[in-house]
Amino acid sequence: MLKSLAVALLLIVSLALSSCSFGVGAMQSYVNPAQGYEFLYPNGWIPVDVKNASAGVDVVLRDLVERTENLSVIVSDVPADKSLEDLGTPTEVGYRFFQNINNNPELDRRAEFLRAESRENNGKTYYILEYAVNLPNDRPRHNLASVAVSRGKLFTFNLSTTESRWKKVKDVFEVAANSFSVR
Repeated sequence: MLKSLAVALLLIVSLALSSCSFGVGAMQSYVNPAQGYEFLYPNGWIPVDVKNASAGVDVVLRDLVERTENLSVIVSDVPADKSLEDLGTPTEVGYRFFQNINNNPELDRRAEFLRAESRENNGKTYYILEYAVNLPNDRPRHNLASVAVSRGKLFTFNLSTTESRWKKVKDVFEVAANSFSVR
């Protein structure tokens, strides 16, 4: 009787703990050893062909069900002696990124810069940038990005969803953005 009570209690505790960690438990790992980065992404997301993508787009994944939800990693060159801090504070980098979107007529979208913060992981600095984007058809979107510099490359990890889904996916997107790391 005592053994079955202990097993039942262990089962209840295990279920309670697994439900508390839904955000991380519902994630898969992506590793690109050639480019030197990795991240977690939500279960149910699939790769998108990037053969005809813009320059620097290394990977794109999207939600199988919510097809407009996606993430991308863009890799671009920076001078080898530059660090992320050399490019500016989180707010300066975020504001420059915001200006690039708004001043690019090819993109045909408007962005609103919402927040910027810095985090450290294994001796590397990452900037987390959040912004709202309005597409030409007036569909508001919400984006969360993690930016890092390593080995003469600027890495931009970006997650995007519709504004109407933001509150539902915010925690999972935060986990994904904070999981992004470069070597």
